Amino acid sequence: MIWELFLASQWICLIFFVGINFSYLFFCILSFANLPKKVQNHTLLRELPQPHTDFEIPISLIVTAYNEEAVIVESVRSLLQIDYSKYEIVVVNDGSKDSTLEILKEEFDLISLPIAVRQRLPHKPIRGFYQSAIYPNLRVVDKENGGCKADASNTGIDASIYPLITPLDADTILEKDTFKLLVQPFLSDPNTILAGGSIRVVNGCKVSKGFLEEIGLPYKNFYVLFQILEYMRAFLFVRVGWEVMNALPIVSGAMGLFHKESLVELGGFSRKTHAEDLEITLRLHLHHISTGKPYKIAYVPDATCYTEVPDTYKSLRKQRVRWHQGFTECLWFNRKLLFHPKGKVLSWVSIPFQIIFEALSPLIEIGGYFSTILFWYFGVLSYEGALALLCLAVGVGILLTFVALVLEEAMFRKYPKMSHLFILFVAAVIENLGYRQINAWWRFTGLIYWAIGYEESRAMARSGAWQKSAAPKNSSQNEEDNSIIKGGQGSHT
Repeated sequence: MIWELFLASQWICLIFFVGINFSYLFFCILSFANLPKKVQNHTLLRELPQPHTDFEIPISLIVTAYNEEAVIVESVRSLLQIDYSKYEIVVVNDGSKDSTLEILKEEFDLISLPIAVRQRLPHKPIRGFYQSAIYPNLRVVDKENGGCKADASNTGIDASIYPLITPLDADTILEKDTFKLLVQPFLSDPNTILAGGSIRVVNGCKVSKGFLEEIGLPYKNFYVLFQILEYMRAFLFVRVGWEVMNALPIVSGAMGLFHKESLVELGGFSRKTHAEDLEITLRLHLHHISTGKPYKIAYVPDATCYTEVPDTYKSLRKQRVRWHQGFTECLWFNRKLLFHPKGKVLSWVSIPFQIIFEALSPLIEIGGYFSTILFWYFGVLSYEGALALLCLAVGVGILLTFVALVLEEAMFRKYPKMSHLFILFVAAVIENLGYRQINAWWRFTGLIYWAIGYEESRAMARSGAWQKSAAPKNSSQNEEDNSIIKGGQGSHT
């Protein structure tokens, strides 16, 4: 009986192992074939003159902020300096209990205005509106706390005035040409309803007054280094691969440009999930597939933003548990996508992949680790066999990360020093010896939380350690910044 159980469990683990790693290798091939074309097209866009800026679609940047006093000023300054012809910034203070609103008032000379907004989406009541006396395209909405980013994002959508919107986290730092790149799918294909970009880790970098001055690594914090590798793998070949097959299942909430009316038509972001970015992406898919409306969800790999990630065990665990709980519930909410007769690759390949190799993967991984140790203890599995399985798993993991590092260096070269790549490669080896196993346990916990309906706090502390202290405001600087914004250019000369 024990032997039969061993064989069954090991066959399941083996099939899972082969399936997920061959899938990722396939994504690698797709990325090597398609990523250079995408980057080359956008390189030409950067180098050619830009005289026809009036053709760019105006956008609304919605910054959701809850207890973000450590990072909110640098984030807003970053947005004020982007290179785009016409945009507005709507900061939504989601009932912060710290000094977020007071800091915004002081730093940007906010003036209270009696503005009425037509409420089209569900969200908590608005307490007040503020307009910057320095920057005409900066507004702040103060509202009651809604308990989630989705509620604040819906408020920002109602308060926005432009046809394209993007909900951003308060710790987001953008590259100046991000939205020039991100808007391209909307200009080339009128059926585009959503375009996503890449997210990179700001921890270890130097930021001053919203400028990303220097890209670096937090050498002593392996929690952050491991996350840099995870983001690299996720964006450099997984999402490129899904987009090539027109089956991109998720656009990250920190870097997505939405067609506003498509969101309003669906009732905005859901307040019932821990992962509103995944849920709205799947719901957009389901709505357009069900109604037969033509649509496109695009991915622009070199449209980049930087965000702060957890740098302690406690905060990282909390985030990963919440992420996997939200991931699983979003798949459940939109389960009609699975094998939808009109869903093509998305319904017949991408969604089954998400269920088996993502949502249920921690269950299989934890079961595989447990059964391997158990059967080795009882002598069913030899020491050599257990060691061979471990070496194979670690080797494939290192190989996939190495491919991501090669793509990173070949396409983007964000990390200026060879020592950076060496440190990341060392981290790629170390992450297989404990971190991945712990991460699997966190995700397993999230799966259990979803199954029992457990609700955990969603708040995450921000350190803001990557930013330099902003210099005191002075009239000459204000005049310079104001002239930049009024002139329609979001970047310093």
